Amino acid sequence: MRKLFRLRLCSLVILAPVLVMTGCQREEPETPATAQPASAPAAAAFQVLSLELGNALGPDRRVVAPATAFAPTDTIYASVIGKGALGTTLTARWTYQNAQIVSESTETLNSTDTSVLEFHISKPTGWPAGRYTVEILANGAHAGAREFEVR
Repeated sequence: MRKLFRLRLCSLVILAPVLVMTGCQREEPETPATAQPASAPAAAAFQVLSLELGNALGPDRRVVAPATAFAPTDTIYASVIGKGALGTTLTARWTYQNAQIVSESTETLNSTDTSVLEFHISKPTGWPAGRYTVEILANGAHAGAREFEVR
């Protein structure tokens, strides 16, 4: 009788946490497939198809010769080709050594077709040598980035 009691007690001790855990699981109501979350991510408003850097642009606002290394006195262009919602705000954030913001400029998308936007930075006295990044933000959310170097 005592063995039977111990066996039941051990079984209860082992199974109790399992029973408690399965009994406490909350069922989430299903969301209809057409329902959207309260705040859709802003990055979905714009898709970067291409992001190229160079020191010259063609008449179509595209980089003539893509590059990742520049001279200190170069004007550095970022040509952003993408598609997004009308009115999407695109920001180019240029940083030095991944910390110091060098420049920020903003353009607003005025078409839902594929668009070419151009951003650039220049410094007549010359950029310090080192690693730089240009990050493209769509309505404040990361949409793309490119690293480059000034030598």
